[in-house]
Amino acid sequence: MIKAVPTNIITGFLGVGKTSSLLHLLKQKPANERWAILINEFGEIGIDGSLVNGSRNKAPNNDASGEKRVFIKEVPGGCMCCAAGLPMQIALNQLLAESKPDRLLIEPTGLGHPIEVLQTLAAEHYQDVLDIQKTVTLVDARKLADPRYTSHDTFNQQIAIADVIVGNKQDLYTHSDAEALETYVVQRTKPNTPVLLCEKGEFPISVLKGNSSALTHIKAQKLHDHKTTTTPSINEQPFPDSGVLRVENKGEGFKAVGWRFSPSREFDRIALLKWMHNLNVERLKAVVITSDGVFSYNVVDNEVTEAELSECSETKIEIIAIELNPIWDEELTKCLSVY
Repeated sequence: MIKAVPTNIITGFLGVGKTSSLLHLLKQKPANERWAILINEFGEIGIDGSLVNGSRNKAPNNDASGEKRVFIKEVPGGCMCCAAGLPMQIALNQLLAESKPDRLLIEPTGLGHPIEVLQTLAAEHYQDVLDIQKTVTLVDARKLADPRYTSHDTFNQQIAIADVIVGNKQDLYTHSDAEALETYVVQRTKPNTPVLLCEKGEFPISVLKGNSSALTHIKAQKLHDHKTTTTPSINEQPFPDSGVLRVENKGEGFKAVGWRFSPSREFDRIALLKWMHNLNVERLKAVVITSDGVFSYNVVDNEVTEAELSECSETKIEIIAIELNPIWDEELTKCLSVY
């Protein structure tokens, strides 16, 4: 029987570093514990799971005896609490049954609705199964000067429900940025909510432990309008002769476009990097098979980060932007080693 699994939500807006935090937490995981991670992404292409699985800088999924100790499941395509919570509940039930975890970490999309994720976790059928512990919200304090963030309901909701605020990327802050974060937290969240500052999403595992006070604040919250869809996931579709699948979606004032490329399609690494450096988008995530090996890419604030991966089954690229540019398809095709 699965009972009282310590459960944490790791939330935060687009590009704040949630996946980096997950990787750092995995490095701190006790060797004898089994952890389950449920990842939600705004776009239809699931990339974060591939990033976590393929990263060279995380704890291994298996222990010394070969027993699996880290289990990851993705819910791509917008907020996982939509469609009356069914995508989240189905994925969560499957993940719990497979992993029987000692800890469950949930990473909602940066454009998701963390209050409704909490409401799903607090439902009666999970009350004996899950022990809801600290909700951790990552914030880039520099964004507090941008009204696109401070006027966004989801950004403010993420701060309002936090048990702990983590000011990530502090190495890029000015003194006034840190002060602004302290002030904003006092205005937007519960009294005495602690604020920690860190770099690269690296905060101690001890932050996760302890009861959450967020559950007492969620019952009166108004729900957003749920969407329903019967369209088969792009991640389940076979590749056509062209070797590429493409999908778009939108919500919360943003649009996303994602591509899956057949494992046989190899990219020219230099051409791809040049293309990414010329983009002007809110966010890009990718795991890519290139002529020089397998790499992950992350574009935030027009800065491109590249990291080598140990594995990658296929190339996945996703962009989140205010508006999508139809020329991206042609430009991406030209980045292939053979096109």
